[in-house]
Amino acid sequence: MKTEEIRQQFVQAWGVLGTSWGISRSMAQVHALLLLNKGEMSTEEVMEELKLSRGNVNMVLRDLVGWNLIYKQTKPGDRKEYFIAEHDIWQIAVRIITERKKREIMPAKQTVKTLIANTADAKDVEQLHIKTMLSELNSFIEQMDTLSDLLLKAEKNALLKNVLKLMS
Repeated sequence: MKTEEIRQQFVQAWGVLGTSWGISRSMAQVHALLLLNKGEMSTEEVMEELKLSRGNVNMVLRDLVGWNLIYKQTKPGDRKEYFIAEHDIWQIAVRIITERKKREIMPAKQTVKTLIANTADAKDVEQLHIKTMLSELNSFIEQMDTLSDLLLKAEKNALLKNVLKLMS
């Protein structure tokens, strides 16, 4: 298989997977394209390669910069902005975990805790069931929060990182 075919298949597959993870297909495709590219790419190059509109590419690049998955660069004498992906897979995982924790786990944790507090005086069967389910959900969210913290700490702890590798 030629390099270009491999690149195209990965970009398409990553785009489909991205929708399963709750991000847009375009965002996943742009990330995949930059991830497989050794050097930087301009907005125009990304647009041309993926056949996406300027507005879509600009929005996606801004989001990827916000997630710290890509970096913006400039070249002296050139007004264009260029983008390059983080290529350290562990760093990518850490940044995604950090963002998902901030965007998903923490808001869910707060919402469930507030709802549990509102069921403190539950008396009837339905309210007791709701309280039980919310408590179990809270326990699960707490475990996911702890697991994400463990993974984030592993990045700084070589021993823990190696233990995680052995487990896989």
